[in-house]
Order: sequence, then structure tokens, then C-alpha cells
Amino acid sequence: MKKDIHPKDYRQVIFHDNSNDVDFLIASTIKSTEKAKWHDGVEYPLVSVEISSSSHPFYTNQEKMMDAAGRVEKFKARQAKATPKKKA
Repeated sequence: MKKDIHPKDYRQVIFHDNSNDVDFLIASTIKSTEKAKWHDGVEYPLVSVEISSSSHPFYTNQEKMMDAAGRVEKFKARQAKATPKKKA
């Protein structure tokens, strides 16, 4: 094995999923200025993320259904506003 090729700051980091308030303790080299205590009482760096495996629809099998009819009507209303009216 080659020596001195691995990062020096590889440590445990808490990743907090903001969308469903779930925490993960994972080894990482990501930089963080925030810190938080884990369940074992030890303080680790904290990184907040918007989506993770606990909230992503691919992993949770919970797709969000969109109201297609409402979206079309909103688009047509915006298009009507944006299109200049012809003067007779």
C-alpha cells in the first residue's frame, strides 16, 4: 500500500436531514464549523443536508403526486399575462 495517500481529517460527522429531522453518524472529510452531541454523549462536527436516504422518494417509495390540472391552468394564466395584447 502507498503511504500518506489517505486524508488526515477523516473522522466521524453527524449529518442532519432538515426535511424529516433525522441524524446519521458517518465517517467523512467534509468541513464544518458547527458541532452537536451524538447519542453516546460525544461531540462531533455537524453538517445539515436538505435531502438524504431517509427523505428521498427513491428510497422511501413515497412519490409526491402533483396536481397536473392546476399546473396547466397556472401556466396558461402566466402565458396570457406575458403575451402582449393586440390593439384593434
